Amino acid sequence: MRHTARWILAAITLIAASALPASAGSQKPSKPAAPQAVPYATRAEALRFADDLAERRGLDREWVRQAIAQANFLPQVPRLMLPPPKGTAKNWRVYRSRFVEPVRIRAGVRFWQQNQAALARAEREYGVPAEIIVGIIGVETIYGQQMGTFRVMDALATLAFDFPSAHPRAAERTEFFRRELEQFLSLMNRTGTDPFEPRGSYAGAMGLGQFMPSSWVRYAVDFDGDGRIDLFRSPADAIGSVANYFRGHGWTPGMPTHYAVQFDAARLQLDELLTPDILPSFSAASLQAKGVVLDAEGAQHTGPLALVELQNGPDAPPSYVAGTENFYAVTRYNWSSYYAMAVIDLGREVARELSRSLAADTSSLK
Repeated sequence: MRHTARWILAAITLIAASALPASAGSQKPSKPAAPQAVPYATRAEALRFADDLAERRGLDREWVRQAIAQANFLPQVPRLMLPPPKGTAKNWRVYRSRFVEPVRIRAGVRFWQQNQAALARAEREYGVPAEIIVGIIGVETIYGQQMGTFRVMDALATLAFDFPSAHPRAAERTEFFRRELEQFLSLMNRTGTDPFEPRGSYAGAMGLGQFMPSSWVRYAVDFDGDGRIDLFRSPADAIGSVANYFRGHGWTPGMPTHYAVQFDAARLQLDELLTPDILPSFSAASLQAKGVVLDAEGAQHTGPLALVELQNGPDAPPSYVAGTENFYAVTRYNWSSYYAMAVIDLGREVARELSRSLAADTSSLK
């Protein structure tokens, strides 16, 4: 998981940059040859990592070395990891429109109808509303329609050994992806799966809910009871696993994700309110003392809140909500307030459309 807003914007920027037209009057250029795959067999650093991993995890040394040696460097993946250029304005309305749109809503209604029992059981057992689970799977993969085409082994190896040095958190992210590669190979060995079989995102996320390997190991569950975990082909396993992920990240049953806000301009201390970012740090009373006007339900909230800012580009004022600890839990799936709001809004729109559909069916029977 974790297709952050930055990664999405970076991908869009890369695509736009590659779409320049040929110069006028020039002959149509011949199609360039596909870049030759470069395996990690030639990289001593990668093979040392393999030996160390095998020893620490008790895995067959030759099996690990072969897997890493046969992994290919993917030159497009490091570019997709770079954040968008400085000065790129965030735009919540544009971002939302990519995910809360008719195709996903219709697909979400079908998914909910087809998996109603599993969604209801997940909500009952884990306390996570069906609309949040539906929102996650819809934003991540359009309910399994787009689970990624990269070989996960190649993507993880590329990011473990060639994460872009230009990234502001390069050292931290390199270590993260080396841990993910280790978890992936351990999982493949334990389940007897060919490590070159799974396909996923350019970041190595897999299945309907786009779980990274460490999340698969920690939170994936056999929710359909068939004796194995399959986040690619079992919607029930994906539903239960997403719900378990949220429970593991502090989801509180029955708590809203956010409240509407307005501002008292005379008392507003916006800079101070935005300093903690999306981390809930203020009581309802302290928010109101600093100029935030909460609705009636929000004013009665007993836990911490965060003032969440969603920018709408350079020519429109930002949007704001008061995020609860459950809003923060959604951002643990992808550390972006824009992502979290898209998940919440998509789930709500699917729920509304489902209710309208059920009402229309009931009316037609009268």
